[in-house]
Amino acid sequence: MTHALPPGLTDCLLWSEELGMGFHPRQPMDYSGEYFAKYQKLDATPMGEALTRARIELVRRHFDGQVLDIGIGGGRFVEEADAFGFDVNPEALAWLHANGRYKNPNFGWPAMTFWDSLEHIPEPEVVLKGIGEWAFVSMPIYKDAKDCLASKHYKPAEHLWYWSLEGFIAWMDRQGFEVMEINHAESELGREGITSFAFRRHG
Repeated sequence: MTHALPPGLTDCLLWSEELGMGFHPRQPMDYSGEYFAKYQKLDATPMGEALTRARIELVRRHFDGQVLDIGIGGGRFVEEADAFGFDVNPEALAWLHANGRYKNPNFGWPAMTFWDSLEHIPEPEVVLKGIGEWAFVSMPIYKDAKDCLASKHYKPAEHLWYWSLEGFIAWMDRQGFEVMEINHAESELGREGITSFAFRRHG
């Protein structure tokens, strides 16, 4: 990712005010190990229950079929939403296969969910191409580069992509999606700076 960048710009936030988005070119982290177990514990908390409920409610306001959850966290949403899932964590993949919930997004799916995951994906536009109609997203949103750098969500190697509200909506539009709903339910539940979206593929 960094071979084409000038010296000095290979390990810092690259932010475009024009586009309202940023990228950090540090090598993505390794998601093996305790990552899945950590999120299973978080899923089992009252906050995990409330977040799962809010996410299911967002989806059901727009789509009543089975979704494909990209980056399943601890798996609670997959279970309670009767969804399929995909992940890069080996333990999460094993759990999906063991429960008959694995689907490969490369083969496409009518609706996909990205709960705190889209910003982790090196080439998110590639995954979005496989969506037939609906994309549901929750992620940190920033005012500008300064806000991003000061945020608890600025996590190079884990979070690769960073967007302002206008920047993300415009970026999704370039991927072929129109925003149908924006809410701050997850922030209202106690998370910091998280916005949730429902997007529908154009025409």
